Amino acid sequence: MAEYKIGDIIKAKVSGITKYGVFVHVDDSYNGLIHISEISNDFVSNIGDYITMGEVIYCQVLDVDEVKLQLKLSIKNINYKTTIAPGEIPESRLGFLPLKNKLDEWIQEKINKE
Repeated sequence: MAEYKIGDIIKAKVSGITKYGVFVHVDDSYNGLIHISEISNDFVSNIGDYITMGEVIYCQVLDVDEVKLQLKLSIKNINYKTTIAPGEIPESRLGFLPLKNKLDEWIQEKINKE
C-alpha cells in the first residue's frame, strides 16, 4: 500500500464527474476527490471543460484519510495534464554540448568585464 503525504503530486484516473467535483482512482487502495473549488482559480461552471471521464491526470494531495483510504486532491496550482512526470526534466541528447559551446564566449565576457 502506497503512503501519500500532503503536497505529493500523484497520478490518478478520473472515475466519476459530478456537479461538485471529480472522483479519481489513485491505486488499488486509495480513491480521491477533487472538489470543484480545487479545479481552477477561475469560476468553474462546467467541470467537463477541464476533465473527461477515464482521463489520467496529475493531482496534488491536500489531505489523507488513512482510515477510509481517501485523498482530498487539487489540480488548480499544477500542470495536471502534463505528459512529463512532476520533478522530471526531459532528457536532451545534447548533454553538456550547449554549455561547452558557450564556455569560451562566457569566459571572454567575464574577462572583458574586469
